[in-house]
Formats: sequence, C-alpha cells, structure tokens
Amino acid sequence: MKKELDTAIDLRKNGNPKESNKLLLKLVKEFSDDASINYQCAWSFDVLGEESKAVPFYENAIKLGLSGKDLEGALLGLGSTYRTLGEYEKSKNTFLKGIELFPNNRAIQVFYSMTLYNLNEHHTAMELLLKCLLDTTTDKDILSYKKAIDFYSNKLDDIWD
Repeated sequence: MKKELDTAIDLRKNGNPKESNKLLLKLVKEFSDDASINYQCAWSFDVLGEESKAVPFYENAIKLGLSGKDLEGALLGLGSTYRTLGEYEKSKNTFLKGIELFPNNRAIQVFYSMTLYNLNEHHTAMELLLKCLLDTTTDKDILSYKKAIDFYSNKLDDIWD
C-alpha cells in the first residue's frame, strides 16, 4: 500500500493527475479506513477541478483521525473546497477549526479571509489580510508603514475630522 500511495503522489507531482486519481481511487476502495489515502484522494480530485467529488474524501480523512501536516492540509483543502462550492458557513467553520489547531498557518488565514469576503464580512477579511501581510512581508516600503497599517487595519470605515 505504501509503495502505491507514494507512486500516486509522484504521479500527481509529475503532472499526471488523472493517473494519480485512478490509483488513489483503487487504494481508497481497498483501504477505506486509511486517513492518508482518503486525504490524498481528496487532493487528487481538487487538482482535477472536481471539487464536489473531493469533499467526502476530505471529510472522511479528518473523521478517521488525520493528524499533523496532513490534517493542516486537509482543513485548508476542505475549507477552500467548501468556499468554491458556495458552502460558506461550512467553509468558515472548517477554517476556524484550522486556525484553532494551526494558528501560525498564514495560508489558512488568507483562505479564510476569502470566505469572510463571500460572507460579506469585509472588515474582518481585510483586517486579517493586512495583519497576514504585515507578519510575512519583507517589502521595505510596506514595513516602513507597519505601525500605520496595523493601526488602520481594524478602522477602515472610521473617518477622522
């Protein structure tokens, strides 16, 4: 099983997503209770642009006890997939779980801000994006205004006389 899973991952990495997906579907039929195989199968459907087919595999992988980096990736993938399918509340809840478990993962936070945008929570989305930008940028021009950007990040609608 391990060798076939590695082969499927290599196929995806090397630009053969359909072959990878076929192998992963075979593996998930044989090892339906394996969290990693379910996760990789979900990922393979996302790569193919078949998001709705990815959802049950993400959900199953998480339910089966996925952990570590794979859980981190699955929460990001599932949250993003829910968003692209218009399941904004499910997306929000998934990202909140991801942020709780992996508070330093900026990618989860950025994808979460997209969901907040879709939920018309623009203020929170912008604040989060601006804080992620400030925490990760090396751009000298942006950093020279770090205090001001941070100050205004949650006051975008305030008007000063």
